Amino acid sequence: MVIGVPREVHRHEHRVGLTPFAVSRLVQHGHTVCVETRAGEEAHFHDRDYERAGAQIVYTAEEAYRRADLVCRVAMLSAEDLELLRPGSAVCGFQHVAVAPRDVLARLMQLDTTLISYELIRGDGDVRPVLVPFSELGGRLAVQLAAHYLQIEAGGRGVLLGNLPGVPPPTVLILGAGGVGRSAARLALAMGAHVIVLDEDLDKLTALNRCVGDQVVTALAAEARLAQYTPIADVLIGAVLIPGERAPFLVTEKMVQSMKKGSVIVDVSIDQGGCVETSRPTSLDNPTFTLHGIVHYCVPNMTASIARTASRALAHAALPYLIGLADKGLERALAENAGLAAGTSLYRGKAVQPALGHVLGVEVTPIDQLLEGGRTR
Repeated sequence: MVIGVPREVHRHEHRVGLTPFAVSRLVQHGHTVCVETRAGEEAHFHDRDYERAGAQIVYTAEEAYRRADLVCRVAMLSAEDLELLRPGSAVCGFQHVAVAPRDVLARLMQLDTTLISYELIRGDGDVRPVLVPFSELGGRLAVQLAAHYLQIEAGGRGVLLGNLPGVPPPTVLILGAGGVGRSAARLALAMGAHVIVLDEDLDKLTALNRCVGDQVVTALAAEARLAQYTPIADVLIGAVLIPGERAPFLVTEKMVQSMKKGSVIVDVSIDQGGCVETSRPTSLDNPTFTLHGIVHYCVPNMTASIARTASRALAHAALPYLIGLADKGLERALAENAGLAAGTSLYRGKAVQPALGHVLGVEVTPIDQLLEGGRTR
């Protein structure tokens, strides 16, 4: 199979779809990997590193797309990328189809594209194995960023995210006890903050308690509890995820107005639309805005600021699935791996995810039916 790794063109997207290590493994399996020149440069993976790993360096994005049976990206394709994509090819990446541009999705259908969403791939016990490392990175980065933006020069209250003798610790309120929430809670607790975690799933709260101990306050999420805790929060971290769907607005504008001036909101859920009513997407060169006196950090691709670490984490997590796709071919790999099939949003141009069908208003066909039909043809 020919695998293409184009350079990401989205603004401030510094990550890359495959690292040299991942390329070397795919080449060892007998596959051809075409890497667009400078594709990994911003993550400090250079063309010479890819060449040593066995990649072919190509000098245009068109060649990386046109030659590829499988395209490995980080983010959703742009309108410009679509003009280069070969009809009938497969694309892997974080697609976030519930909030993706409709015209891009519609064009992918016209091109008979198979779209594999890394965030939807399932492992054992409903674990999202490719998403897990990004949840870990996102949670840690959220606390790190909050600590910075609490400083006066960054627009914050002038509060240290830590615990000093005689000085009450700041309060970090985390919405969601999944991967991001657990990671954020661990780091915030280690820094000495007073940590409160809300989630509507008692099992997740129990798992969090076992993971970090009973120093973290856990409570079942409800509107009354949110209204109770938001006024005391120095930091609010939105870590709500409904796989394949838009994140719900849990924190209302009225709740934001009740927060202390100079407090910080880090809405990690913004890549799925955000869970705070006042959130709006920002970018790495202008990452925050202040509304009602509250600093909002809402960068959808926040881990692009740690591009080398994030690219390596992505490659390690996705590599087993990419090897399966390349070795077995698209149809057989999806037929034999239910977790990979669960991560497929489009199969040969047909919508197979309910969320995508809802966004586009089109009929959804279960992927099992399409795969069975393919085997009988």
